[in-house]
Amino acid sequence: MLFSTATYSERRSRLRQLVGSGVIVLLGNNDSPCNFPNNPYKFRQDSSFLYFTGQHRDGLALVIDCESGAETLVGNDIDIDDVIWTGPVPSVADMAVESGIAHTAPMGMLQGVFEQAKAQGRKVHFLPPYRHDLMIQLMDLTGLHPNQQRAAASQTLIDAVVKLRNIKSAEEVAELERAAAIGYEMHTTAMRMAVQKGVTEAQIAGALDGIAAALGSQVSFPSIVSMHGEVLHGFPSQAVLGGDRLLLVDAGCETREHYCSDHTRTTPVAGKFTQRQRDIYDIVVDCHDLALDVAKPGVRYLDVHLAVCRLMTERLKALGLMKGDVDEAVAAGAHALFLPHGLGHAMGMDVHDMEALGQAHVGYDAATRPSTQFGLASLRFGRELEVGHVVTDEPGIYFIPDLIDLWRKEGTNAQFLNFDEIEKFKDFGGIRIEDDVLITENGCRFLGEKLVPYHAKDVEAFLAQ
Repeated sequence: MLFSTATYSERRSRLRQLVGSGVIVLLGNNDSPCNFPNNPYKFRQDSSFLYFTGQHRDGLALVIDCESGAETLVGNDIDIDDVIWTGPVPSVADMAVESGIAHTAPMGMLQGVFEQAKAQGRKVHFLPPYRHDLMIQLMDLTGLHPNQQRAAASQTLIDAVVKLRNIKSAEEVAELERAAAIGYEMHTTAMRMAVQKGVTEAQIAGALDGIAAALGSQVSFPSIVSMHGEVLHGFPSQAVLGGDRLLLVDAGCETREHYCSDHTRTTPVAGKFTQRQRDIYDIVVDCHDLALDVAKPGVRYLDVHLAVCRLMTERLKALGLMKGDVDEAVAAGAHALFLPHGLGHAMGMDVHDMEALGQAHVGYDAATRPSTQFGLASLRFGRELEVGHVVTDEPGIYFIPDLIDLWRKEGTNAQFLNFDEIEKFKDFGGIRIEDDVLITENGCRFLGEKLVPYHAKDVEAFLAQ
């Protein structure tokens, strides 16, 4: 376990108080077979189960009786056949003691929990499952078909988990800082490799995977490594880096306790930016830095996003790519031709923290609801900021040929877009700069003691070393 027994006990106590009544059941993850049962993918515990227990073993569940306060760690002890292959594993009873949980029971006990609660007219609170084996288990326990389970999941429990996990403690921030330090090694390695002759996108991605595995647990998501930065999730190919292309690398690490980092850097593979690249790059840098000035407790991240969009529109207008009134253009979503995603998302034990619980519950609140407008609809975190929130700051400018052609053909936001000038940038690619931001009492700060270079002069100086 990463934290003390008292930390996990306090988290469960607060969860029980927030939910109030009924029975809470949190299912841990099982091994996931790669191509046959005895060849599983690397095990990854469910983040909410881990948050409340600290236990990494597969095949576990947590039951909390909200009225009595009784807590039970549910799971079967492994037998000698498993020990031969995996080595000794703590008993369920030993894990329960470590987590401060008073009771244990075999997995078969779960059926009785659901049956007894139903007989007593008590609600069983569970989170929406995202793995199909757990959907089947939940169907056996509840009778609910998998396509009914998300709707039947407890909104009270979802809200309680989000309330707790959204605010990072000092202990959690320290672990996120460790993830950021590994991210620094990953991204500075990628930048150095980007200017070497004969290197491919796939080689860089492989190096990132290796650093994450050696220093942490794994990458926090499949690394995005591409000279086609206009493809938002451009995964690595065997393409050899060269010419005056820009290499976009969006990658992060999970620590062994699954706290994440998520950074993006865009590197000129020639070692220096062309003037055209620099014109666009500096806009993204200034948008990235504006978020640091605006984000603070009490401010909606939606408003930080919109401030960034206004600055981007002003600067693109100065380059002749946009036109008209800046506020009207942003209100119409014209800038989304260049920025079709949001400024950021919550981050913690999941790189898109708690996204399985529903983005509208995690990134929004009663006063701020998601938009349906193209671009703005992809803002994953818009709610009012609080001390302890961790969000990403990741503006970008992309020239997506198919989107440009579609908007030009349909006349979308034509009053704000100079399509003749935009046409000249269809071979440009895309730029994104991303860092992880902690909201503090007086504003915000980047996570990570050392920041990967991103101002143009600093990037070029780093690449020249």
